[in-house]
Amino acid sequence: MKHDLKARAAATQATMARFRDQAFVWGRWDCVRMAAFHLRQLGHRPGLGRGGSYKSALGAKAALKRAGHDDLLAALDALMPRIAPAQALVGDIIMCPGQEFGGGITIAVGNGRVFGYHEDAAGAIVQQPLDFTGAWRA
Repeated sequence: MKHDLKARAAATQATMARFRDQAFVWGRWDCVRMAAFHLRQLGHRPGLGRGGSYKSALGAKAALKRAGHDDLLAALDALMPRIAPAQALVGDIIMCPGQEFGGGITIAVGNGRVFGYHEDAAGAIVQQPLDFTGAWRA
């Protein structure tokens, strides 16, 4: 399904429908859970929950460590090949700078925009980031 743009768009729409109105909650409605849901829509078995459950930022850091990763960049590198952000197709994973975990995970929706959580929004939203930490082909 890597380059089937219709399937990638459908998976992205399903992810947006599921997370759009959900307020950020650690371990339930956060960027890792959104990415895991999205990757399953694309036919992947991400295993992002290997570190166990968590209910706080501290718990999320501990879960990352239990899964064998220092940060989200390392976790994503272990799952998918890294690409240049300019190469991202609809449905690819893009990390934007953030204060914790190496950044926040978002989903490419096209035209330089991404879907994900932002500290100034009630739920996940479409945004146009100015900087990127990394990108991965989903």
